[in-house]
Amino acid sequence: MAHNPQAPQQGPQDFDPAGSTQMFKAFVNDDAQTRRSAPATPAATSTGPRVGVIAGVVLALLVVVAVAWLALA
Repeated sequence: MAHNPQAPQQGPQDFDPAGSTQMFKAFVNDDAQTRRSAPATPAATSTGPRVGVIAGVVLALLVVVAVAWLALA
């Protein structure tokens, strides 16, 4: 008898032969527990990315000014 993927399956419906579903669930549960057990301080998390964004904006402005100066000079 040929295998028909459209036919209703028999046996356990939640069986994952690769185990990827179980690994994903373990990853999500572990990540949620880590967040609850170690809350980050607001000052430490907000200053890091903010400094990078400010530095990026300043660098972009310097590049635009340099290109405009070279184009007009």
